[in-house]
Amino acid sequence: MSEPRPPFPPFDLASALHKVQAAEDAWNTCDPHRVSLAYSEDSVWRNRDTFLTGRAEIVAFLTAKWERELDYALRKSLWSFDGNRIAVRFQYECHDRAGQWYRSYGNELWEFDENGLMRRREASINDVPIAEGERRYFGPRPQHERGADHDIPLR
Repeated sequence: MSEPRPPFPPFDLASALHKVQAAEDAWNTCDPHRVSLAYSEDSVWRNRDTFLTGRAEIVAFLTAKWERELDYALRKSLWSFDGNRIAVRFQYECHDRAGQWYRSYGNELWEFDENGLMRRREASINDVPIAEGERRYFGPRPQHERGADHDIPLR
């Protein structure tokens, strides 16, 4: 059985920002099981060209992801919200086993159930190779960079 995940829809600015920061924090743990608890048991995903249904598939997907995307560091930014939906922009950086760094740019559309669990996630993502010296994210977001006044740069 799933534990409710406040805040619950309908979202206002404060609760939407809270959901976005909570998602960023969870994903930065790179713990597939912890991350999966924010999704409904029957959650459906489109991640790039991969389609998933349910927590078991989400855990398997994230486990494989973080086995190949090393030193993963993510930033999310609220784009918009309405009712039980939130739109997010994000960037993350990681490197592969050969040492090549990447910055990935993406957008996500989220839909939540009445218990605050995400029942639908659609993600479009593009990867750009970068030099290690071009990195801008070094672990989770520091406390002083949280809140509505902080965005992620486009380039």
